[in-house]
Amino acid sequence: MPGPLNGVRVLDLTGVVSGPYATMFLADQGADVLKIEPIGGDITRRSRAVIDKAGEFSALFISSNRGKRSLSIDVKSEAGREVMAKLVAQSDVLVQNFRPGTTERLGLGPEVLRKRHPRLIYVSISGVGDAGPYVKKRVYDPIIQALSGFADIQSQAVTNRPQMIRTIVCDKTTAVFTAQAVSSALYAREKTGQGDHIQVAMLDTMISYLWPEGMMQYTVVGAEATTMDPNDRPDLVFQTQDGYITCGTISDSEWQGFCKASGDPELDKDERFATPGARFVNATARINKMQEYIAQRTTAEWLERLDAADVPCSPILRRGEIIQNEQVVARGLIEEFEQPTVGRVRQPKPAAIFEVNKAAIGGPAPRVGEHSRAVLRDLGYSDNAIDTMIADKAVRAASN
Repeated sequence: MPGPLNGVRVLDLTGVVSGPYATMFLADQGADVLKIEPIGGDITRRSRAVIDKAGEFSALFISSNRGKRSLSIDVKSEAGREVMAKLVAQSDVLVQNFRPGTTERLGLGPEVLRKRHPRLIYVSISGVGDAGPYVKKRVYDPIIQALSGFADIQSQAVTNRPQMIRTIVCDKTTAVFTAQAVSSALYAREKTGQGDHIQVAMLDTMISYLWPEGMMQYTVVGAEATTMDPNDRPDLVFQTQDGYITCGTISDSEWQGFCKASGDPELDKDERFATPGARFVNATARINKMQEYIAQRTTAEWLERLDAADVPCSPILRRGEIIQNEQVVARGLIEEFEQPTVGRVRQPKPAAIFEVNKAAIGGPAPRVGEHSRAVLRDLGYSDNAIDTMIADKAVRAASN
């Protein structure tokens, strides 16, 4: 069965990660995603480690652009503007993450295109939105981590020095929010016949994401100091005799289970940890006390004891261990396929599982301009006209 977005045509004008990752989710769910790349290709093709001899693919690019088609075109050229106009007329969704004002200068702004095409769902992804004193800032993930509180919530417990999360959490979370918003807009259009302009800012996204537990002490107006700051307590990383585990003891039954697993009959009598509220207030003492017990046995021993007591727990896997982890293998979470000019690559399967309209990896990431000729032919251009555009460097087509 085709995916749930089968028949939806997405024009992807995005680069780096926040946009490409969002449109990749749509491709996994069956949408026809046409990636519009500059003549030189998306900059993430050359980001960090290039993994093919031709220099067209990085692991980051593959993992954000699988299952798409690629048209490489100069959107500033006369031919490029003409092609873009034809493509927009055929598209259900347009996604762009240029700096504010860029699409307007290119004649691709939301007001102009939505007036011509009322059913178009136009998506603008930005760093901090389209207004405010920071609107002209060049923004990458660490900037948003700094502004949104993520660096603060990662602060070291002793020194209170802020720390960055070592993955592009803001880019990727914004991508998830964006893909969800596109699905909602498509559903609304089915009822009303009208498209929409969706604006998703990374800063807005991450403040919203952090809020439920990360901003608890700022939720009640006028009572900001009454709730303990989450970074006052150690994290739930416990060292065993031969590795690391994590475990949680939120409910009474979970705490009692840990007490039982510890083998110390006196532990569950400690009044500091007798209730959920007491365990929260005394979190640092509780976590340090747990570490004292956990250090006395191996990882395997603790996991067996905690599982028997129905306490949430797991080993803390190194990244090199994830692929062979028994749960990951049992679920078949990692797929392999051939990536042209690279070889065999691994990718995680789509996380949302649809029983009827199945989502699936739609194929490898495209080469720069791999589908340029086919796309232009579908728009009615002759081979001679396409050759002229290539010669004029308005279009790039992948070599055989």
